[in-house]
Amino acid sequence: MSGYLPATDVERDEMLAALGLSNLDALYGHIPDTVKRVERLSIPEGASELEVRRKMEAIAAKNTVFPTVFRGAGAYKHYIPAMVGAVTSREEFVTAYTPYQAEISQGILQSIFEYQTMICELTGMDVSNASVYDGASAAAEAASMCRERKRQTVLVSAAAHPDTIRVITTYTEAAGAKVVMIPHKDGITDLAALEPLLDEESACVYIQSPNFFGQIEDWEEAARLAHGQKAKLIAGCNPFALMLYRSPRECGADIAVGEGQPLGMPLSFGGPYLGFMACTDAMTRKLPGRIVGQTTDLDGKRCFVLTLQAREQHIRREKASSNVCSNQAHCALTASVYLATMGEQGMTEVARQCRTKAHYAAEKISALPGFELAHQGEFFHEFVTGCPIPAGELNARLADKGILGGLPLEGNRLLWCVTEMNTKEEIDALISLLREVAK
Repeated sequence: MSGYLPATDVERDEMLAALGLSNLDALYGHIPDTVKRVERLSIPEGASELEVRRKMEAIAAKNTVFPTVFRGAGAYKHYIPAMVGAVTSREEFVTAYTPYQAEISQGILQSIFEYQTMICELTGMDVSNASVYDGASAAAEAASMCRERKRQTVLVSAAAHPDTIRVITTYTEAAGAKVVMIPHKDGITDLAALEPLLDEESACVYIQSPNFFGQIEDWEEAARLAHGQKAKLIAGCNPFALMLYRSPRECGADIAVGEGQPLGMPLSFGGPYLGFMACTDAMTRKLPGRIVGQTTDLDGKRCFVLTLQAREQHIRREKASSNVCSNQAHCALTASVYLATMGEQGMTEVARQCRTKAHYAAEKISALPGFELAHQGEFFHEFVTGCPIPAGELNARLADKGILGGLPLEGNRLLWCVTEMNTKEEIDALISLLREVAK
């Protein structure tokens, strides 16, 4: 088993001869010696495929893979039908590149068009782009869409995911704009505190529902307040929750964003994931990235084109509101195959199981001494409870039993998550273990 060589010594010599150069150093002669690295990199020599596999398997063996998971906080364990991997692993999808030339990119363009269509169906919005890097950057890009010359303040709910808040803050402050936090009360955004924060400099309001604590927010009232000052509402979404609750469009949101990881992507230690973005017709031309559209060719046959590609290296760089130059196309393909496989009935059933099982678990856990619910509002599949012992100690006990417990929060609380992957038997086993701790 020999290593893969992109170019042989003979091919390199032929290249140098064609260029009229004597060696590779001459090829980089225009680079100052002061910036060249002379010493060799501290990396091992090449190895065979078998040796590399053994090495990688040894590293992977250090990971702990929990059979039972009761944690979410932005990345969720859902069942992924075998159909998804069977389709997305086909080489024509894995090796596909950016669809610059529509006439030879019809397959990938159609897959993006189908993805956009289903995201619009989920959110109720008019237009979707071809995705961005993750849910947090989608929220930050949405905030950038809303900023105008005299409106440079972005209001963000303190009940949103902390990572999303940090990314929005990074984008906004780097652009010389301002972030104002909306406080939360009893686990939901304090809309009474939002109203006095809104003024003629407010560009938008970002509210996530379900929020970081799992609570359902009042998008409709938030939209009313934002629109009263001519600001936009950005709705942060969970794709499964959209199957059971009113869509962002129905609630008056201008932009809907979210993390697409639940749509067929495994946890994978943090990615790669994708951020979905959809908006009303009025916001279409401010969407970052690209939009694939459907049309007909000279023969009247259905075909696909890049209807809008606001890629900043093409035109008007100095006026660009976004630096998105690519997208998570394969992740978007995965999401669209997952959605097509599940269909409306399957998606609704997963959402129903998530909510039903989470409410069953919350009822049983909160009945135990010290595990009372932290918030009384409506929730989807995540909820917060107290913990009678240090949360880290509790999770260590659960880990010994092959269970990944809730995410520790400030105040020695735990953020629990239940999906369709958790059986009643697993939930009851968790309750038994927590009952022992409560004693």
